[in-house]
This record gives sequence, C-alpha cells and structure tokens, in this order.
Amino acid sequence: MKPMKQISAIIATAFAAAAFAQSPVGLWKTIDDKTGKERALVRITEAGGVFTAKIEKLLAADAKPDAKCDQCTDSRKDQPVVGMTIMRNVKKNDEVYDGGDILDANSGKVYRVRLALAGDNKKLDVKGYIGTPLFGRTQTWQRVE
Repeated sequence: MKPMKQISAIIATAFAAAAFAQSPVGLWKTIDDKTGKERALVRITEAGGVFTAKIEKLLAADAKPDAKCDQCTDSRKDQPVVGMTIMRNVKKNDEVYDGGDILDANSGKVYRVRLALAGDNKKLDVKGYIGTPLFGRTQTWQRVE
C-alpha cells in the first residue's frame, strides 16, 4: 500500500471509530419505568467532560406544553419543564457515568444518578437513587439520534 493510501485508511478508520464510540450524548426518549409509556425527549450534551441533560419535548398524552416545575424546591421552582436542565454534573467513570444528579420534574425530587449504555449504544439505563445505587429506580431510555 502506498504511504498516502495508508494515511487515508488510518484517518478513515479513526473517524469511523469516533463515530461509533459509546457515549450518552444525543437525543433520548424517556420511558416511564412504572407505566412503560413515553414521557419526554431529553438531549444529553457534554462540555469539558461534564454531561448535562435538558428536556426538549414532552410526549405524555396528559402533558401540558407550558408545564412548570411547581414541585421543585431549588432554582428550577416554577420554571418551564421544557428547556429545563434535569441532569447535571455527570462524568465518565470507567463504563458508567455518574457523580451528578437528576431531577424528577413530576415530584420535584433530586436524586443521584448513574448512566450505563447498552452494548449497541441505543439504550441508556438511567438510575436515580439516594445513598447507594442498590436502592434506586432505573429507567431505560431509547436513543432517537
């Protein structure tokens, strides 16, 4: 193989690997762990190794497009749910993402959070918990993009 073709092949391989890298960054459909129904579209972003998530759209049939977080007790109290940051300060830690918190906008409660990607990068297990992850609840979100 000629040197230029080798370089091109290496670059193409690097870009392909980066495109398929496991990451929670993207748009996710949240699924209620109790009812199995779609609840919202949430976008996870990353800046400087820190992951956050905002609600982009409410999907539940009973959701009001102008809903506010009247149960919240922090700076998000009475703020619109659409556009709200519900996950903060999460960092990659080996195969999981944790160290931050997640808000249940329905109850206003804030929980510690742990994220784990499925092997196909299409599902995300989102565990909210108090104390230890053994005693939390897990929702499985589905990747939209």
